[in-house]
Amino acid sequence: MDTKARVIAFYLPQFHPIPENDEWWGKGFTEWTNVGRAKQLFKGHYQPRVPADLGYYDLRVPETREAQVELARNAGVEGFAYWHYWWAGKRLIERPFNEVLKSGKPDYPFCLAWANETWSGIWLGNPDKVLMEQTYPGKDDYEKHFYAVLDAFKDKRYIHVDGKPLFVVYRPLNIPDGKFYTDLWNELAIKNGLKGIYFVGVTSDPVMQAEKIFSQGFNGINTIGTANAYQKIQGRLLYKLRLKIMIKLGGLLLNRYDYKAIIKNIFTSYDSNENVYPSIMPQWDNSPRSGRRSVIYTDSTPELFKEHLEDCMKLISNKSDEHKIVFLKSWNEWAEGNYVEPDLVHGHGYLNALKEVLF
Repeated sequence: MDTKARVIAFYLPQFHPIPENDEWWGKGFTEWTNVGRAKQLFKGHYQPRVPADLGYYDLRVPETREAQVELARNAGVEGFAYWHYWWAGKRLIERPFNEVLKSGKPDYPFCLAWANETWSGIWLGNPDKVLMEQTYPGKDDYEKHFYAVLDAFKDKRYIHVDGKPLFVVYRPLNIPDGKFYTDLWNELAIKNGLKGIYFVGVTSDPVMQAEKIFSQGFNGINTIGTANAYQKIQGRLLYKLRLKIMIKLGGLLLNRYDYKAIIKNIFTSYDSNENVYPSIMPQWDNSPRSGRRSVIYTDSTPELFKEHLEDCMKLISNKSDEHKIVFLKSWNEWAEGNYVEPDLVHGHGYLNALKEVLF
């Protein structure tokens, strides 16, 4: 039987307190802090979002991680792509994944996605406040980074593509010596008994960036076609004008898009290529983090999400089973209104949509 899709869900681990977040945002801060204090910004605005089955969970609790996996597996999701952070040796919010790796539980596939960007106060109107700066010191740091994740690569649960561990890089073109970096990791992987690393770079603009990403030694790209959708919906000139206004106003311009229009314009011709992996988006509303600097997709429903999934299945139908990869953005980005976990309004609706299409 042919595989319909290999759905891999991005997974945010920031649902437990850490000393750094206590210092920056206040004692006990987690992702739930912003979720719980979100406000309606217009009539009919769905805020605040309230979790259902799993509640306001703490990812230090093993039972929570097991319950998430049960939901994901039953919906047809192949595995989680845990967001991974590395700032020249400094790591944050790594505890949930480290416990998954060390304990061997849940017994569920996973991979790592390096969120290689600087943490700042930009969404709170303070872009000059640098919390953690992303740097690229060179060979020694690249080697330390590789060996820091080698145990994960060798874990039997780790997701492979073409026999190689899958490693996603959020900002592939930010690495100043990207080809050296990917070549080095491939050499180290082979030296340590692996076949190499299957690098996937994320891009919102494959037209301008795909060739550059592949030239840096990446095996594939993950497309997030939101910018393409905005330009199609608004028109290219209007989109650029709004962008300029937002920059002048420091981002204080609420952007609302109809979800149905987004999903009908989000895919591009690139997404049908064998080594290009599209994203599916259930919903989006980052106003809990960003207030009036936010982007909001209105009127998202499980029924429309199902249509979105079906469009994606058609797009990838001619690919080999190994490369029928689709990234779910996301499993649990609650403060971005970008999740499929059950909530009090839609219940299991988004999970059921996945199940109905994938099985």
